Amino acid sequence: MEVLRPALININGRIYRRNIIKEENYEEEDDFSYMGPPESEDLADDETCDTNFIEQTDKGYRCAIDIPSVLYKYIIGKKGETRRRLEFDTKTNISIPKPGVEGQIVITGSHKAAVSSAVTRVEVLVESFRKKQPFTHFLSFSLSDPKIQEGFLRFKDEVLEQCSQDRGVDESIFQNPAKLHLTIGTLALLNEMEVRKACEHLQECQNVIRDLTEGKPLPLEVKGIEYMNDDPAMVDVLYAKVNMKDGSDKLQVIADRLVEHFVSAGLMVREWDRVKLHGTVMNTLFRKDSTVEDTGSQGRQPMSEREAFDARNILKIFRAHRFGEFELNTVLLSQRYSSDCTGYYSSAGSINFS
Repeated sequence: MEVLRPALININGRIYRRNIIKEENYEEEDDFSYMGPPESEDLADDETCDTNFIEQTDKGYRCAIDIPSVLYKYIIGKKGETRRRLEFDTKTNISIPKPGVEGQIVITGSHKAAVSSAVTRVEVLVESFRKKQPFTHFLSFSLSDPKIQEGFLRFKDEVLEQCSQDRGVDESIFQNPAKLHLTIGTLALLNEMEVRKACEHLQECQNVIRDLTEGKPLPLEVKGIEYMNDDPAMVDVLYAKVNMKDGSDKLQVIADRLVEHFVSAGLMVREWDRVKLHGTVMNTLFRKDSTVEDTGSQGRQPMSEREAFDARNILKIFRAHRFGEFELNTVLLSQRYSSDCTGYYSSAGSINFS
């Protein structure tokens, strides 16, 4: 067993040693070892958790934590080692539902401070591995309006007709017209309870969004193309530019406000200072795997395996291509790798501007 990258971190005033443990034939495991209370400070008997209620029982103290079943294995560890270590260090008992069964992890102990310590360590461990989970949902603005789809298909046909001889340009790297969209931000929602929570937070944004839109749909224009990287001869993503017809920044403000709300709720990780609004029309991720979907991530295909395309002629000929105009009226909580009856991503929740 090899221990890599030790570090000390402060969690709610306690000091933990964080190690990444790498074992042969076993995935990396985050190990958090409690280093004891700060110097000259004993653990208070009446200590409570910040987010979880510790109740007193006939046998001591008890705290139940809602954790998605997909994360149980990280608390159990290889052959149960992580759970045993947590129980030994904190003098508690940690009860975990069977794999695949959604429920609560229940921590019991003779002392309230011990239960609180165990709860904190479990939460730190879970949060570390949660960040490694692939995202399952994303907030989106759909661009799959019939007029925009028509403009996109015209763009695709003309590019293939005039630029198919350019290196790397072929039909496989074009977006599915039914799934044209703008990604606002991605979320890893690991069970139905988390999906419901995300839907509730989306509904909480309703009034703020309607204040910004004045209760009306947003008139948008999709016109022009741009590329992501610095070299137009080595492009991986080509996208359509989307703007408000009146020249305002309302769409940008709405996207940024949504991200702020979901980041504050702990459901989203901020990647940029401002949301980069772009509607992907060509992406080399699609070339070898048609199931990969451009939703703001790098996808499953390593960057080194991507075959870039030469977009110089496309940019020269189609830089001002007009895809069309439409009125945007909805923010969607879209499910990754899914389709509804229209061909767009299945929606777990939505709010309207009007």
